[in-house]
Amino acid sequence: MHKRLLSSVLIIAAFQCPSMAENWAHWRGPTGNGAAANARPPVEWSSSKNVKWKVAIPGRGTGSPVIWEDHVFVVTAVPVEGASGRLPKLAFKTLCFDRRNGKLLWEQTATVATPHQKSHASHGFASASPCTDGKHVYAHFGSRGLYCYTMTGELVWSRNFGQMETRFGFGEGSSPTLEGDKILVPWDQEGQSYLYALDKSTGEIIWKTKRDEPSCWATPLVVEHNGTKQIVMNGQTCARAYDLETGKELWRCGGQTERPVASAVATNDLVIVGSGHKGSFMAAFRMGGRGDIENTEHVAWVLDRDTPDIASPLLSAGRIYFHIGKSGMLSCVDAATGKPHYTAARIPGVALTYASPIAAGGHVYLTGRSGTTVVIKDSDQLEIVARNSVGETVDATPAPAGDELFIRGEKHLFCISE
Repeated sequence: MHKRLLSSVLIIAAFQCPSMAENWAHWRGPTGNGAAANARPPVEWSSSKNVKWKVAIPGRGTGSPVIWEDHVFVVTAVPVEGASGRLPKLAFKTLCFDRRNGKLLWEQTATVATPHQKSHASHGFASASPCTDGKHVYAHFGSRGLYCYTMTGELVWSRNFGQMETRFGFGEGSSPTLEGDKILVPWDQEGQSYLYALDKSTGEIIWKTKRDEPSCWATPLVVEHNGTKQIVMNGQTCARAYDLETGKELWRCGGQTERPVASAVATNDLVIVGSGHKGSFMAAFRMGGRGDIENTEHVAWVLDRDTPDIASPLLSAGRIYFHIGKSGMLSCVDAATGKPHYTAARIPGVALTYASPIAAGGHVYLTGRSGTTVVIKDSDQLEIVARNSVGETVDATPAPAGDELFIRGEKHLFCISE
């Protein structure tokens, strides 16, 4: 093909496929804060309106979808026919769909196993979200192991960490995080807890650090301060930061509540961590501290009421949005100061929440377990723009990418697009 003609074709293709330029490779997006800076998904849809495609997902899972170019990945645990017993025998699967039309490109069964411990009735056994760097996709099934596949579904390596014992048999759900050449795996449980750093290419352990923490369902957040990357983790005993290269603890601060779930967010030199079960605590920490920073200048601000439980906070445009406990009631505060823009605002149609808020295109998307998503303006004032439903339970956090929104419901995966 003539070079000038080839250039013209490529330019036309780029304008015809703007959504393909955007990826959502981790359950909290490219920054870990829940925001997609360049995405412009629809603000209105229904079970039929603005639904580009809809595909059934076998089994059960609450891990969020992740998107890389024209690939959409989800994980699930599918009951094995004929199996019997107190706990189900399950096939733990990773599914890859064509972003353009919802066609199943491949599926891989990581393992077939009967869980050793029950899970909370509301979330099943495939709750960790996958992640991808565009070369490999990683699926974490907790006590069933971590699996690395090529983008075409070939198994590269797997790593088993043993059996996790979670509090009250609530189940497992922390997602891994990719950073540089490492994949970070949280392993907080009722036995000895760890944070692992693995070589993402081989699965070999680079380092593992003991954590003085019981069960926690948060996902690691990587932030950079003065040229050093820190891994920030929630925890019942303390919020903590670790050096990315060595796993050494850098700082910690007590105050969090029982069985924390929400993951951290960060802006400038502040990292914000909160929890809201049997108490309320959210604080902004300056990342330059070392050792125990409680009651020091490295704690920028603290909130002691109306903090989030299951859903992680969203940080967008200098504002932090979060639900109160597991409710749909929403608060919005200034990230730098903690001062409220509004607090405990009722969101019609969103009563109980597991999915975390996300931001895209100047809007914030708030999704309740009922399957209703309320869209509000990303601003200091609460302004409802639209109310939508896919008609089934939604516990996974939606994923915005380009001009599309991907919603993993209880039974289906939806691609929302105008």
